[in-house]
Amino acid sequence: MRKVYILEPEWEESHKVIREVADVFVGVPGVKYSEDQLINMLRDVDAVVITSQHRISRRIIYNCPKLKVIVKYGSKPGIDNVDLEAATERKIPVCYTFGANYDSVAEFTVGLMLYAVKKISTVSQSLKEGLWRDSLLRSGVLGYELRGKTVGIIGLGQIGRRVAKILQGFDVRIIGYDPYISRDDVESLNVELVKDLGVLLRDSDIITIHATLTEETYHMIGEEEFKVMKPTAILVNTARGAIVDEEALIKALREGWIAGAALDVFEKEPPDPDNPLLKLPNVISTPHYASCTYEAYRREAIIAAEEVVRVLEGYKPKYIANPEVLKALSLKDGEPEVLRRFRELGWWNEWR
Repeated sequence: MRKVYILEPEWEESHKVIREVADVFVGVPGVKYSEDQLINMLRDVDAVVITSQHRISRRIIYNCPKLKVIVKYGSKPGIDNVDLEAATERKIPVCYTFGANYDSVAEFTVGLMLYAVKKISTVSQSLKEGLWRDSLLRSGVLGYELRGKTVGIIGLGQIGRRVAKILQGFDVRIIGYDPYISRDDVESLNVELVKDLGVLLRDSDIITIHATLTEETYHMIGEEEFKVMKPTAILVNTARGAIVDEEALIKALREGWIAGAALDVFEKEPPDPDNPLLKLPNVISTPHYASCTYEAYRREAIIAAEEVVRVLEGYKPKYIANPEVLKALSLKDGEPEVLRRFRELGWWNEWR
């Protein structure tokens, strides 16, 4: 019987469809396995499903000869903990769960914006320390309205566009920077596209990052960029930490080049306990949590299960990060019968 290992289970109901075609083994929640442990666990496994917690290295890929498919919960740009080159060499499809967490991340992003401009973190902590409103006002703690502000979105892919759509209800000006899209792509979202990142940085009251981490975007926001921003600007990052130069950000926050930051991602994750970004009063920090919702987890688990079943049953996966391997594999188009049967179940389709 074929074997599938789900290292970090997200929604066990999704295992039902996999059990139609393979035995399912599940990792212990919260346990991070070493590379040697993973090799022992996956040596005779046909498929593995992972989150960001574990890395599937070249050594693992070449020491697991039966491996036929790797599925990573998350988007295609998030496949940075799988050695894609090694998987491609071994003709192993690496799949992802397209679209599962887009709404969750977009909502969280707008939540961080509101949290920052309304100073919710500060006033909540003050109340816990026994201070009432008058004390805060005497200290100059006063929030802002989002209405009338300019929000700059860096990266107008699926999540960036969802953020723009949510913001339409707040009566804000939205400007966007993305060299890979056209005005037609965002025409319905009321986004003003700019060709120069500097224009967006200069004009925005809130800047939110939704770009993919590449060689081009690594440290895209550094000292030079922070100096262009308004001293009242707030930076929001729910994409990848390394898009922002953290040392430059710390300097900008300490010296008042910008007013604050709301960060869900860091260059090193988890960040060191003494990282100033965890201690500065003008920073809201969360633990890479934007996609962590029941709905996103269920969608991810279902899409991952379907991709596993497709490949093991000899069909092409829908969401593949290394499509070049398909040329060497005899996989069919269409859907296996087991998936068609599960699609007829109301509870299965409810979370797609």
